[in-house]
This record gives sequence, structure tokens and C-alpha cells, in this order.
Amino acid sequence: MISLIVHINNEDAVVCEMEEMPDPTCTYITLLNPRLRDGSDLHYLDENVTSMMLPWHRINFVQIMPSAETEDVIGFVRD
Repeated sequence: MISLIVHINNEDAVVCEMEEMPDPTCTYITLLNPRLRDGSDLHYLDENVTSMMLPWHRINFVQIMPSAETEDVIGFVRD
């Protein structure tokens, strides 16, 4: 799973997951477990919704969060 923060036009940012990166020709993306940054439900989704499809034209930008494997990589270290 890939963790993301999706910044939607005129809405709060949404934290979610994706199974894989979308194909560049896709016109929408499928977001799993969408929620606000504080973990609360999105006001415009029903209670039991676990995924949503969002068209690209509604998205400003997407932040891809580092995975557990990436976090184990040691970066610049100053002695």
C-alpha cells in the first residue's frame, strides 16, 4: 500500500492509501480509507465508505509518504 496526502481543490487535504500508482492515462484515482489529517471522517462521505474515486481535475497535488522500507535508509550524516 502507498500512503498519500491528496490536496483537493477547495477542500481540506485527505490522507489515504492506494494499492499502486495510477497509470498516467487515467482520468481518476481510487483512494482507500480516505480521512482528514486528524483521522476524522470526511463530511461529504457516508459513514461506511472505505474507498472513493476522485477525478484528476479536482486535485491540486499529491504528496507520496515514505514507506517503512524507505525510512530505514540512512541519509546525510555529519561527523
